[in-house]
Amino acid sequence: MVRVRYSFGSRHTGRIANIKKQRAKYPDVMKKVIDISDIVLEVLDVRFIEETRNLEIEKDVLDAGKKLVYVLNKSDLVDVEKVEKSLPKWMRPYVFVSATKGIGLGELKARIKMEAKRILALRKSAGDKEGMKDKGEESWKRINVGVIGFPNAGKSSVINFVARRGAAGVGAKAGFTKGLQKIRMSEGILILDTPGVIPVDRYTTEKKGFAEDVKVGARSYSDVRDPERAVTFLMKDYSEEIEKFYGIEAKGDVEVLIEKLGKKKGFLSKGGKIDEDRTTRLVLRDWQEGRIVASG
Repeated sequence: MVRVRYSFGSRHTGRIANIKKQRAKYPDVMKKVIDISDIVLEVLDVRFIEETRNLEIEKDVLDAGKKLVYVLNKSDLVDVEKVEKSLPKWMRPYVFVSATKGIGLGELKARIKMEAKRILALRKSAGDKEGMKDKGEESWKRINVGVIGFPNAGKSSVINFVARRGAAGVGAKAGFTKGLQKIRMSEGILILDTPGVIPVDRYTTEKKGFAEDVKVGARSYSDVRDPERAVTFLMKDYSEEIEKFYGIEAKGDVEVLIEKLGKKKGFLSKGGKIDEDRTTRLVLRDWQEGRIVASG
């Protein structure tokens, strides 16, 4: 079973602390989505919950008075009961899903419809029905559901999962979705897909941000400028899992791993030297595509 690696603070420290540090501009389309959405789903990689949260966007969603629902994706890779016991009380509501395995569809749809029903009831009681007539007679019944999340957290797969069709583009490369897409989930409920967004200050060569982005797949294995450095970061925490996956004994030494793996795979350049770039990108690809699973 995977090693769940995350940490939480209180409602105020966990959600608001370090906002200034993470504060960064993000695409105008994201601001638009928050503005027009009634419900916002934040798709998180359940293995790396804290690392895949976007505190800036969460704060803006809550400040706008919108309903935030945490969608904990890739639940097939964790012990759900263990994770659920560790979740802080303020992290509500949440839904465990595995978009690729078809787990949690009923629960997620039920949650969306439940929140939509509450919003419509409040809207009706507040007299918003009359105020929305200029947007169309039935506009007051329409619920917009924005979906946000880091690249590679599985956002587009979750949307396809909910829509039950290949409505949103899905790609292994981080940041595949380029612009806003509108998808009908059911009568009166519209899903708004958005680009995956990482706070700008995470696009840095600093150790922590770089390591976390590689680990959660926010930096695609094909785009990492220094793949050997990225593998070095992974080996620090997951050498046992990586070596076991490839059947190689390297004792945590990344150079030994690359040498032995390159020879094993036949990744050789001219002169019989190991093609380090190809070898290290293989490790990153296998990690980001879920072939190498961290065990607890």
